[in-house]
Amino acid sequence: MDVPQHPTLQALRRGDLAGTKELRLGGAVTAFPPEIFGLADTLEVLDLSGCGLSDLPDDIGRLKRLRVLFCSGNRFERLPPALGDCPALSQIGFRATGLREVPEEALPPALRWLTLTDNRIEHLPDALGRRPQLQKLMLAGNRLRSLPPSLEGAGSLELLRLSANRFEALPAWLPALPRLAWIAWAGNPLDGEAAPAPVPRVAWDALDLGSCLGEGASGRIFRASWRRAGGTELVAAKLFKGRMTSDGLPEREMEACLAAGRHPHLTGALGRIEGHPEGAQGLLMPLIPDGWRILAGPPSLESCSRDVYAPDLALPPQAALRIAAGVAGAAAHLHDRGVLHGDLYAHNTLWDGRAGDAVLSDFGAASPLPRGEAGAPWQRVEVRAWGVLLGELLDRCAEEPPGIAALRALERACCQADGRARPSMADVVDTLSPHLSPERHAPA
Repeated sequence: MDVPQHPTLQALRRGDLAGTKELRLGGAVTAFPPEIFGLADTLEVLDLSGCGLSDLPDDIGRLKRLRVLFCSGNRFERLPPALGDCPALSQIGFRATGLREVPEEALPPALRWLTLTDNRIEHLPDALGRRPQLQKLMLAGNRLRSLPPSLEGAGSLELLRLSANRFEALPAWLPALPRLAWIAWAGNPLDGEAAPAPVPRVAWDALDLGSCLGEGASGRIFRASWRRAGGTELVAAKLFKGRMTSDGLPEREMEACLAAGRHPHLTGALGRIEGHPEGAQGLLMPLIPDGWRILAGPPSLESCSRDVYAPDLALPPQAALRIAAGVAGAAAHLHDRGVLHGDLYAHNTLWDGRAGDAVLSDFGAASPLPRGEAGAPWQRVEVRAWGVLLGELLDRCAEEPPGIAALRALERACCQADGRARPSMADVVDTLSPHLSPERHAPA
């Protein structure tokens, strides 16, 4: 019996999509449709995820305008070498395809964003570090024990995911990369054994689940009532999906969230859920007040490693500074507790939409910091992430804040290329404090 063709594929073969810039095929495709080459003069984004493909044509370089290619969920054991012939290709996504080999020929010269999450890769070519525009590198869930030495020269690299691999140590040069701001490595042998966090254990039967508040890569968050001695408390319950995310393993996220402890500007854990009827793992967290919102959207294909803010966002200066101070305080607390957040971004910051009360959320990319001075270089990586956030907030102030010159100087100090010269997060908190008005608000 013939398998019905997906409507998009039918439209492609009829010629209805002439001149299109973006093409997303769904359903089973036994081979790369040659009609795609008819779009060579215009096609910029091609999504072939989950189609069942196992190879691409050797002449795919004919797609001279192609910037973005997604092939996740297919069956590729080898990253197609012909990708290196695509002159404009800057973003490649081959997640969960069974990849074992990454030939250097497969890395196009304009490579900016490479996602190879959840594969079987043991080795990466040295050519990876010779892609000057490389900005975002997603490698969680592979079999890597080392990184190509050439990455020491990756001056544009800002975000790196190494969780759930086989690293027994990370290169000493890694935290010294001048633009690195977001990194995750939890779930590698170098972590050692995590000490269990002393938190309450909450029986599933003590919870009444309400509406779903949101869903992310690692799990779903529900409004819940927690029946306990002395009454009922409204809380948020996060139930984990238990599968690899682009940041790492859900169980490592749970460990980090528990290790973080309580802080007024963190969505930390109140307890660990036990006894779920389907064996799901979960955490109880404080319930964010109604009306709070995410500060920005996550990075787009165009922005790569930078968040996307609402174009009409105009922050009162004191609100912007309170957001910055709250996130800095949360990060300083985490560093003191031996945790690197790894994803310090506006899209992981919730705020009240008014006065600037804010909390830092999402521990999916968190990693355990080395003890003592060995952890300082990694903390300075996160200081750069905060410096980026400060700059974004200052750029979106409705009017110039008092002391703007000093605030911009703080931004530059946090973002400077030499990580050793950046302030600590505790120093950031102290430096920012005089810029805040006396009245401070903490989240309810």
